[in-house]
Order: sequence, then C-alpha cells, then structure tokens
Amino acid sequence: MGNIRWGILSTANIALTQVLPAIQRSENGKVLAIASESGKAKKAAEEYNIPKAYDSYEALLRDPEIDAVYIPLPNHLHKKWVMEAARSGKHILCEKPAALTHEETKEMINTCGEHGVTFMEAFMYQFHPQHQRVREIIQSGEIGDVKLMRSSFSFYLDDRETNIRVAKEKGGGSLYDVGCYSIHAIRNILGAEPVEVSVQGVIDPERKVDLSAFGHLKFENGIQASFDCSFDMAFRHEYEVVGTKGKIHVPRAFRTDVDGGEGLVIVQTEEGERTEQLYGDIYELQVSHFAQAILENKEPIYRVDNTLQNMRVIDWCYQSMEQKEPVAVVR
Repeated sequence: MGNIRWGILSTANIALTQVLPAIQRSENGKVLAIASESGKAKKAAEEYNIPKAYDSYEALLRDPEIDAVYIPLPNHLHKKWVMEAARSGKHILCEKPAALTHEETKEMINTCGEHGVTFMEAFMYQFHPQHQRVREIIQSGEIGDVKLMRSSFSFYLDDRETNIRVAKEKGGGSLYDVGCYSIHAIRNILGAEPVEVSVQGVIDPERKVDLSAFGHLKFENGIQASFDCSFDMAFRHEYEVVGTKGKIHVPRAFRTDVDGGEGLVIVQTEEGERTEQLYGDIYELQVSHFAQAILENKEPIYRVDNTLQNMRVIDWCYQSMEQKEPVAVVR
C-alpha cells in the first residue's frame, strides 16, 4: 500500500476548507470519496476533484477501496459513525471532542479495537513543532520549576440562531468546542493529570449551553492551571507556562494556520526576552502522521488512552459546572 485512500463523511466546513486540502497536500494520502446526506457530495467532488461522491455515509463505508475516513460530523453523531466505520473496517480520524462523554468514547475505542482499526481524535494543533519546543525549554530548567499554566481559547459567535455550536442536543457549548483544546494542552504540556477540577459556566438561558467556561485544575505535583473558553469574547488562542525563574508565552497556540503556519514561543527570564519562530502545516502534519501510522501498523503518537483521559476531564468539568462546586477526581 503506497498511500492511504481517504473517504470524507460530510461536507462540513472544516472538511472542505482544512482537512480535505491537507490530505491533498500530503505525500501519503489521497481523497478518494466524499459523502453527504444533504445532497452536496457531488458538487464538492467536482470542486475538489474527488473521484467518488456518495449520497449516504453507509454507501461510502461499503466502498472496499476506502482505507480510512475522516469524520467531521456534529459531536452527538461521532459515536454512531465511528462505530459504523469501525465495523466496516475503516481507520478513523474523528474531530474533537471524540464524543460527548468518557463512556461513549470508551465504547467507540473498544469497537475500533475489536475490528482492528486505528482511531485518532483530531487535535491538529498538537502537531505543530512549537509545543515540543515548549516542552524542551521546560525540561532544560530555563524557567525553573513550573508552578502555573494558563490557557485561553475564544471567539465571538455571531450566528447563534442556526449554529450547531449552541445546539445542546447536538453537543454544543464552548467547553466542548474550544475549551477541550486548553484542557488537552494543559495536560500534555505539563505531562500530568488533575486531582481536582473546578469550573464555572455562563449558560445561555434559552439554549442551555455554556457560552463561556472558566476553569481551575489542581495537580498532585503542586502545579496549578486555569483555562477559559468562550463564544462571547474576541478571538484568542494562547497559553502561558510560569516557572520560578521565568515564563513561556505561546500566543498562537491552537490555530497557527491563520498565521501562515507560524508559531511563536516567547521566553522571558531575568536574562531578558527572546522570541522563537517555528513553522508547521498543522492539518497536513496531522493527516500525514495518521496515514503513516496506518501504513506502518503503528499506534499514533496521540494515543487512545490520552483521548480517554481528556474526555474524562471534560466530564469532570461539566460535573463541576452543573453542581457549582469543585470535583475531586476519583481514579
């Protein structure tokens, strides 16, 4: 097998503008088919030079020439179509969040294991080299012992009347949509898991979803972390790691694609400040890594146990938000 033949389940905006073009830019994959249940597949296939178009997801999954599928469907549909794809023998790249709960995600991943297919949640940002550089700086001791990490991801959502991001029955809410990035980054940069979670939400009175969430995580090693996410604030996507001797600021943490792939790592210590520029095509890096893992029959670097833990923390965040009190983590 020289490359991975991809099928795309839906004509969602992120598929057409980001992931599909990234597969076409990659050297180890090609888009063979696209499916839509709204009658848009044929037009998309013509526009993006895709050989096959299907009017149902089931038809695409029955295609024996498809090796892997990308699933950018609304959050509440992830479980159903991941499991259908797994039963059809297709490897799966699924948009974040993997599902609506840890238990749903566990069932999905178990089904993938039973059918021998590779599953990866699509946190594309993590493939940018700036995050590995941050870990290297921390490990070098340049900023001393880490004491605090803060992360933010927000944007102002205009079309609230029709946008699925605020549809509760479809898995809407700022925590699911953008807060999951900050939770993921905090866990993976620190290499640790929280022992207590406390989150306050600003709930839309009509739609009953969180328009904003403000969280605090405590870690067993004494590090504190905070995050905020929102549909009600200006666009920002950043994190900061503070140590005893200095700090690291990453102002383009999650969407480096809007800046031409340029990431910035700003380091401040008593000796001064410097800015390191790093480049990466995050969507292409993601799909290429996933395809190569399939070709080599290896587990992706973003392992399923990491996905499960991230969903577990999201569960705790929603529990704290609903109960209006901190949640002590039970492992």
